[in-house]
Amino acid sequence: MKTDSVGEVIGVFAHELGHVTGGHLIRTREAATRAQGAALVSTLVGFGAAILGGGDAAVAAMSTGQAFATSTYLAHSRIQESSADQAAISYIQDAELDPEGFRTFLGKLENQELLPASQQVEYVRTHPITRNRIENVSTRIERTASKDKPYPKEWQEQHRRMKAKLIGFINPDRVYNVYPEADTSMAARYARVIAAYKKNNFSRAHDIMDTMLSEEPQNPYFLELLGQIYRDEGKLDLAVENFEKAVKFSEDSAMIKMALAHVLLESSKDEAATREAIKYLKEAVVLEPRTSFLYRLLATAYGRLGQDGQAQLYLAEEGVIRGDLDYARRQAEIAAKEVEPNSPEKIRAEDLLLYIKQEQAREMN
Repeated sequence: MKTDSVGEVIGVFAHELGHVTGGHLIRTREAATRAQGAALVSTLVGFGAAILGGGDAAVAAMSTGQAFATSTYLAHSRIQESSADQAAISYIQDAELDPEGFRTFLGKLENQELLPASQQVEYVRTHPITRNRIENVSTRIERTASKDKPYPKEWQEQHRRMKAKLIGFINPDRVYNVYPEADTSMAARYARVIAAYKKNNFSRAHDIMDTMLSEEPQNPYFLELLGQIYRDEGKLDLAVENFEKAVKFSEDSAMIKMALAHVLLESSKDEAATREAIKYLKEAVVLEPRTSFLYRLLATAYGRLGQDGQAQLYLAEEGVIRGDLDYARRQAEIAAKEVEPNSPEKIRAEDLLLYIKQEQAREMN
């Protein structure tokens, strides 16, 4: 929500990609370990001095070692940030896009560093900014051939709507300050309809949504939101109808398919509706295999069909994704006993148990 342009979002993504391709996560862990080792050695030296009666020497040894450890870690972090910056500009340039948004976002982070830590965004605390870093980025950007090349208008509009959607859901009380009634843009209406929905003002939400859908009747995200509004009103048949339309116009959205499956399970307990929900959930899992709630819904659906082994298997999958390996192991053990021998489900249960065993052994080392 802190970004003012699509270029700023792209800049952040490119910078994070620079961290990934540079292997910085692994190196950061190694640097932290080395820094902790330096701090530990200095602490032990300090304790030794204290035992021998040298109080001042003890304090000096411990504080010097801690300062060295901190400076070592921060120097390592600054090197990584600079490396990721240069990689980001290269990626943006290779895509023939304007990197200026990355520079403006770094400027915002620099301003954040002047605030107390309690008021800073998390990104600032994990990505230290220096004036030298910004100057290096600026020098590189000035030599970039794609500088000042405009972004596609549809990207800019998508960014405006994305920001409006986030503000509407996260801070509905702010919506009318940011998007007053005089602002009739689609992004402003999007924020206002979400704010009305979040405050249970369904009549107002429907009025705004009617104007939006009259202009974009096949927008899957508007139809999805309308389905959510009907669901919360308790009008589940209308919710299903609009979620189905949303899926029709957005075949690759796992979240919309999950929402449709969820409301199908809520609206009816008959076998046909349950199997239809399972179909959408399995399609969604292919698209978003790391979303734990999908597995919870699949477990609910198979439990409703009386297929308890399959239900336990999906609960085990959910546990693995959430990182609750003890829970996952218990569910996988039950599933292994319930499913048919030599079936794909049996093999999957055994694979999960082996994976869990290996992960738990690794965590103990």
